[in-house]
Amino acid sequence: MPLTESLESDTLRDLGVRVDADGGEVRVFSANADAIELCLFDEKDPTWVAERVPLVRGEDAVWSARSPLLTAGRRYSLRANGPESPGNRFDPELHLIDPYARGLTRTGSGDWRATVVDDHFDWGGIQKPETPLDKTVIYETHAKGLTKLNPAVPQELRGTYAGLAHESTIAYLKDLGVTALELLPVHQFVTEQRLVKLGLSNYWGYNTLNFFTPHAAWASARAQAEGPAAVLREFKGMVRILHEAGLEVILDVVYNHTAEEGIGGPTTSLRGLDNATYYRQNADGEYVDYTGCGNTLNTSTTAAQRLVLDSLRYWANEVQVDGFRFDLAVALARNAHGEFDPAHPLLTAIRDDPALAGVKLIAEPWDVGHDGWKTGGFPDGWLEWNDRFRDQSRDFWLGDIAHARAHGEAPLGIGRATTRFSGSDDMFATKRGPLASVNFITAHDGFTLFDLTAYNEKHNQGNGEDNRDGTDNNRSFNHGVEGPTDDPNVTTARRKAVRNLLATLLLAAGTPMLTAGDELGRTQRGNNNAYCHDDELSWLPWNLQDWQRDLQAITRSLLRLRSENPALRPVRFGSWGETVPNATQMDWYNASGEAMTIEDWDSPAQRTLQYLAASTSEVEEFNRVLVVVQGLEREQEVRLPAHEGVESYTLLFDSALDIIETATYAPGDTVTIAPTSLQLFRAG
Repeated sequence: MPLTESLESDTLRDLGVRVDADGGEVRVFSANADAIELCLFDEKDPTWVAERVPLVRGEDAVWSARSPLLTAGRRYSLRANGPESPGNRFDPELHLIDPYARGLTRTGSGDWRATVVDDHFDWGGIQKPETPLDKTVIYETHAKGLTKLNPAVPQELRGTYAGLAHESTIAYLKDLGVTALELLPVHQFVTEQRLVKLGLSNYWGYNTLNFFTPHAAWASARAQAEGPAAVLREFKGMVRILHEAGLEVILDVVYNHTAEEGIGGPTTSLRGLDNATYYRQNADGEYVDYTGCGNTLNTSTTAAQRLVLDSLRYWANEVQVDGFRFDLAVALARNAHGEFDPAHPLLTAIRDDPALAGVKLIAEPWDVGHDGWKTGGFPDGWLEWNDRFRDQSRDFWLGDIAHARAHGEAPLGIGRATTRFSGSDDMFATKRGPLASVNFITAHDGFTLFDLTAYNEKHNQGNGEDNRDGTDNNRSFNHGVEGPTDDPNVTTARRKAVRNLLATLLLAAGTPMLTAGDELGRTQRGNNNAYCHDDELSWLPWNLQDWQRDLQAITRSLLRLRSENPALRPVRFGSWGETVPNATQMDWYNASGEAMTIEDWDSPAQRTLQYLAASTSEVEEFNRVLVVVQGLEREQEVRLPAHEGVESYTLLFDSALDIIETATYAPGDTVTIAPTSLQLFRAG
């Protein structure tokens, strides 16, 4: 049976616990166990086993058992025994978490117990916003960090799911102009043993304990005290309120590895139930690690594929989230031989599953294994983080300028950067279109936008690894001073560079992702790997200086301009000489208003261009804009191009200014563009 069919096998239906009038049934997969036991704990003492029930093996290695005690609120575990062999790690003394558990609680000694939850929730008729992709603006944020310091959020709700849904948070996001929150991992996770020994904690959450349970620590204290069902209700309540406000919720999901780490790590669930099936390993039982985290989920097996698919179905339907960003997605798409397969049955099943219809699917298109960089290589229906957009945007506005200061000339012309402005058609197939590219300048991992302009080197001494962790390839430029400075020339240059990068992100073709806090000039003081800092270093600042408020206003204006001008957000790639519906027709000009020549594209001394973009929208009014880019640190006189049908150009944005100014010009007029800056005009 093909894997795509076996994913829908009825024998793998309803894994986990299902409750009915007579108690409940638990169903667990294990191909290699000899025996599995259900342990039901005393209602008051989570360490005392009140009842033990043996599971019976059925078809396709699904084990099941029933008990009248298996009801809402009951804590339970699984114990598994099996043969000793290099691929197996059975220990019948260990209490294991049901991989499909909907709730988790922790004992006083730190052990975890699966918990049956009452998952009833009244959605009140609120539907998903279903924001069209061309109007989607993703805001990558942390469920705690966004509101932890916000004085407009009640103290007891700061840093919680309820805080995300507070009216002040929603008002901020709506006013800013983003449409979707992409939350860093909210599946229940734990801190790695290494960090615990250092006295640090995992803040980002890329160390999943269970794929079906929301992380309890980001719920309010009241919900945590009431237990897993209350935590789940708070999470669902957050989703419902955000949806009511028209905001989508995308989850950053970590299915490529688990918190069980390497062979010597904690055995909490999959390893103890069926290590040989769930983890990639060689013939000697050594883990094959494509993630850098000690283990890799073996998605070449049907059981692991089904686990991922069922988790996605749960969050998309029972919890009503709108999309998923898949961490290290290449690791999920490796076949039994460890090779990336764009037609991998898991990728196909996720995309084609009717239960996931309309869900936004975003791949982080790399892992740390051999041949692990696959940007542009995912199939139709998937979006991808575009790291070339990130790198080449940084190069153009930062690295090239630093090189020009040091050597008298930039290393490259403007041609390479324009491919990113126009949707990266060199990387994404015509069928997929420019929106398949999730454009970003920064993300949770790396320098903040402000720090890109203020630090040449990482400063990660607080991470406990002697500054060895984090990338050294930052493509940043400190503009002459490392770190904080009062030099007005440096601060002015830095702030303009931030505006250039923001404008590049928000005006380029593709699906933009803005990292929370970049619109506020947030700094991590040069730390480019702040995953272990659950403190003010990582949380968003809300006590702002005037220049930060100006930057916030600029970001708001850029997002408004993107929304108002469909020429900036094409759905399809254009084709020379053709009118393609929902594409953008682009004409490229040099500083003289003439068609670009090869020298104009390639010369490091001619880093100026104009591009006129006209929409071919089927549902919105015709729209045409002109973008002018100056990529050198000198003023440039630019003659606005003459073009059929264009009678005027109205200035909408100038990155050289920290406020929005407008002016109107005629074709053929000469305007001055400031050093290293970008201007946007509406063509009328």
